[in-house]
Amino acid sequence: MAEPRLATGIWVSAYLARLRLSDIPVFVTAKGDETAGAVLVKSNTLDGRARLHQRSLDLMTGARTWIVLAEGDEAEVDASIEKQRRFDPDLWVIEVEDRMGRTLLDEPGLAD
Repeated sequence: MAEPRLATGIWVSAYLARLRLSDIPVFVTAKGDETAGAVLVKSNTLDGRARLHQRSLDLMTGARTWIVLAEGDEAEVDASIEKQRRFDPDLWVIEVEDRMGRTLLDEPGLAD
């Protein structure tokens, strides 16, 4: 039997709250399916560079982890996001703006 999962809209709300509590600016740039939409997190370091994170499932262990889907020039990362959005219109895109590149995705409750 599959393990119950938190609805995406609830996870996104909690993630936004955690970032705001850490005084890290964050914006939802594309709202996806409230129940089961996938999430991309763009880390914008405000210097023309960005990194795009996607949640992935490790097939060997069953663990859910965040991986880097794209990294480099912000325009190239944005192009990657648009490509993913054309493939999956239910996709959420969250943009985190932090010069140090903090996303908090490695913290307990967000990392797994």
